Amino acid sequence: MDQQPAFYFDLASPESYLAAERILTLLPLAAEWIPIRGSALPALSDAAAQRDLVEQLADQRSLQRPRWPTPFPFDSERAMLAATYAKQIGRTVPFVLAAFRQAYAGGRALDNEDNIVIAGSACEMHPAALLKGCGLRTVLGGLDAATELALERGVRDVPAVWVPSAGGGPDQLFHGDDQLETAAAVLSEQVATQ
Repeated sequence: MDQQPAFYFDLASPESYLAAERILTLLPLAAEWIPIRGSALPALSDAAAQRDLVEQLADQRSLQRPRWPTPFPFDSERAMLAATYAKQIGRTVPFVLAAFRQAYAGGRALDNEDNIVIAGSACEMHPAALLKGCGLRTVLGGLDAATELALERGVRDVPAVWVPSAGGGPDQLFHGDDQLETAAAVLSEQVATQ
């Protein structure tokens, strides 16, 4: 496999939260975690429908029911810039997991700068550096470029797992938390045939 699989998410998506909590143990190899603007996608799920779905999935998997932040949905732009900054300094996964847990286990909306800083502190990101990083042109450009690439790859909603082609076949895209097992099976097959 020439390229690494990609996990696309938006911190405003509670379904992305469920996928983030499971993806590390499901996929047979590491996926690149890529923050993108869910609001730029053509089929972004309705917030009320997401809420119902996530509650059902949490119950089915014997997971803690989410504590919904107020407001919900929240504007995730600043949090997504923070996630992009975390990606640029090599702290994507710990920051994103901490931020998701702030939002959906702690019930704290990520449109609040304090909640973003708390998530950053959980993975040893200095608050001043994190806030300054959110304002950098390179960070804004990184989020724009990641969102554009996701659209080019056919991502229409978050969460999504993109699996690059293997053996001349087409790239594959799996949308939704319920497709993680299918993405894992495809990747396992690709790894086994290499």
